[in-house]
Order: sequence, then structure tokens, then C-alpha cells
Amino acid sequence: MYFLTDKDPGKTIPMIPMDKQTLASWLKEASAFQTNLVELSAFRAGFGKTAVLPGVDGSLDRVLIGTEKAPDDPRATVHLFASLAKSLPKAYTYAAPAAEDFNHEQAALGWGLASYKFNRYMQKKERQQATLYVPGLSVSLTSSVLDAIFLARNLVNTPAGDLTPAGLVGHARKVASSFEADFTVVEGKALEEGFPAIRAVGVGSHLAPALIDLNWGDESHPKLTLVGKGVVFDSGGLDLKSADGMSIMKKDMGGAAISLALAQLIMAEKLPVRLRLLIPAVENAIGPEAYHPGDVIKTRAGKMVEIGNTDAEGRLVLCDALTYAQEEDPDLIIDMATLTGATRVALGQDLPGYWTPSDELAQALDRASKAVADPVWRMPLWLPYTKMLKSDIADLNNIAKGGLGGGITAALYLYEFVKPRENWIHFDLFAWRNDALPGSPKGGEATAMRAAFRFLTDRYQ
Repeated sequence: MYFLTDKDPGKTIPMIPMDKQTLASWLKEASAFQTNLVELSAFRAGFGKTAVLPGVDGSLDRVLIGTEKAPDDPRATVHLFASLAKSLPKAYTYAAPAAEDFNHEQAALGWGLASYKFNRYMQKKERQQATLYVPGLSVSLTSSVLDAIFLARNLVNTPAGDLTPAGLVGHARKVASSFEADFTVVEGKALEEGFPAIRAVGVGSHLAPALIDLNWGDESHPKLTLVGKGVVFDSGGLDLKSADGMSIMKKDMGGAAISLALAQLIMAEKLPVRLRLLIPAVENAIGPEAYHPGDVIKTRAGKMVEIGNTDAEGRLVLCDALTYAQEEDPDLIIDMATLTGATRVALGQDLPGYWTPSDELAQALDRASKAVADPVWRMPLWLPYTKMLKSDIADLNNIAKGGLGGGITAALYLYEFVKPRENWIHFDLFAWRNDALPGSPKGGEATAMRAAFRFLTDRYQ
């Protein structure tokens, strides 16, 4: 699967990375036939350029890959090999470069990512691509990572008409069943007692809200709890979004998709943790029972929250789930959410922001992010801004006055439900690409998932 193998196929076409200096040395040793071919192809070893060279009998002999002036992007190798997988002749098995300093993990990932296509609603399917032989690499691990990425992308790309809260429950149940994990759901009116904020958001829709609760692993292992925002569609509620604002709101369950994919990867790789996954699954819609701006709702923590805006619903469903997570005092809580446009304005689509009170966790996450070329960016948990969440009639407001620092104040709202805990990481994700990159088509994306998994592997393995 994914057109990758770590089993020697016997005959492969070598792929040879070359900068200008390496190319010059190689040409001195090459035959006149090969030299002429390189000259005719105008190959100058520019990054991403290739020279596909036949042998004297006309069959494909080798592929030269330009590495000169690589872009200042840690994902460059991933993107390069995703491009190669699409552009090279399909009827061959290629061998990854043998250079010791070459990142085979990123090459294999890029090659596998090239095979992704969300074609659920298409009659025409993508054609096959060539296979990449990657000696010495665990293709099993790479396949598990790709399985998780494709799961997250497929969930985010699925229209809200086909992915309801119950549909999200079904996908999570399927993942749980695959790994014999314990699985429970609190649904509909049953949420009223213990999860009033989740119900308050979801009750405006005719689709019943739910809280997914997955548990897996040895109880003697450190407790890790993931929380994912599962708003399957966000109309904004009575504070209705514009048509443009709603156009990709099927992706508002991106945090749930990525946390579910991360949970799948943790279980597939048997990370020694006691894993818990909590996903509040709701639709933020307009209906007879929809909550209003100015309402005051109760949360599981007992805090009373004034609704400054019904379009700030993600933090409401998350605060009940985070409170529930806290009650077991896990070693670490990680929440993932497509929470604020403010973070996207600040960091763009490539960089998910994260918040944590712990410098130690931040340093470890940054190291993991760099190791796997999955960028993340720490944002400030600036406590003086907490005063911006003040309410005149309740314990706090769900939005900040003034509109400044929206990503920070959203994180501070969530922190109210986990403090004084240090071992907490909050990701504010886009979970989407507005434009395509090699291996990352326009649409759903498993933002920060690989960085989080490497961080967890480093912490617990």
C-alpha cells in the first residue's frame, strides 16, 4: 500500500541526489552518452529538477535529482518526493538515495502522500504510481502514519450532509473496534446532566449532540487524554456567519478528525500509554431551541458563562470535555480544535498555533516538530488578557471584549477549565489547505498530527 516497500525487489532504478558540485564530479566519470543526455535535458541540478536517463539499450537506467538551492522550508524533501511520485514513469520500482545524510523517512512520507485523492464523489479514479524501495526504513510505521493522515483528511473533506454527529460517532467506533478499545457515547438529552455546555450548543440542531469517549491501553501506563473539537458544521448559530464564512465549515470538526487519527496512530504503534479520547460532536445550527447571544449557560465545572457570541461555540463544547478529562488527573492533556480565525490571520495556513503553560513541553514539542518537518508555533498564554473575558452577570464571557488577541483569549478561556495544570497543550488548527502543495492537495489536512505523535513517542516510548 502507498507504493512503498522495504523489501529488496532485486532490480530498481537508482535515484541520485545532486547539487552542482556533485553533478560536475559525476559528469567527469560519466560516459559520453550520459553526458550528452544530461546536456540535452538542460539538467543543472536545480532543486526539484530531474534528469531521467536511459541506458544504451533504451531502458530506464537512473534518475538524477537536483538539490541545489533547496527552498527554506523544512518540508522540502516531503514535497520533492511527492512531486517525483507523480512525475516519474509509473512502470518501475525506484530506490531511495543511498546517501547517509538523506532523510529517508521524509522521502517515503512524501512518496506515500502523493497517492492521496479524495475521490468519494468521483467516478474517475486516480491511476497507479511507481513503487519506492526504501532500504532500512520501517515502511510499517510510515504506512501507519499515512493511514492516520488519510483518515483525518477524508473526515475533514466529507460534507456535513454525510458526516453528522452520529456519523462521527460511527467513525470513532470503527477505529475503537479495530484496536479493541473501550467505547462509550453520551448522546442527546443525556448530556443535560453532566455536559450542559455541549448540549447547549448542539440542541439547536435536529441532529443529536454526543460526547465520544474512547479508552485503550494498559491501566498501569501513564494516562494521556486527547480532546478534539467535533463541530461537524458551524453556521455560527444565531450570530450567523456569512455565506463565505460558512463555505468550508464542514472542516470545523478538524480537531476531532486529527485527534481521532492521532489516537489511531498511537494504538497502531502500541505506544505505552493509557489513552483516552474525548470528542464532543455537535452541529452549531439555528433551531427552536438554539442558544441566544446574552444567554448564560452552566458548564460541567460549575462555572456560569455568558454567551457573547454563538459563533464562539468550539470553546463551549471543549470546556466540558476538558473538565471531564481533568477529573482523572492524567499525565498529559492535549486538545485540538479549529478554534479561531485570529490564529489563522496571525500564522497563516502552514503554521498551527499551540499554547501551553509548560516550557518543558514546548521545548520537547518544538524538537519533535523539527525532527519530522511538521511545523508548529508556540503562542503566548498571556494571563493579563484573562480580564478581557470578564462578564458583568456571570463568571466569564465566551468571547473577549475588544476583539484583539482572539487566539490568545480563546486559549485563556480553555485554561480556565484546566488551570493550574502545567501538562496541557492546546492546538488551534486550520486543518485545511486553501491551495495545493505536492502531497497536500487543497482541502482537509492532518495539521500538527505528526509533530504531536513524535512528541508523544519521545515522551513515552
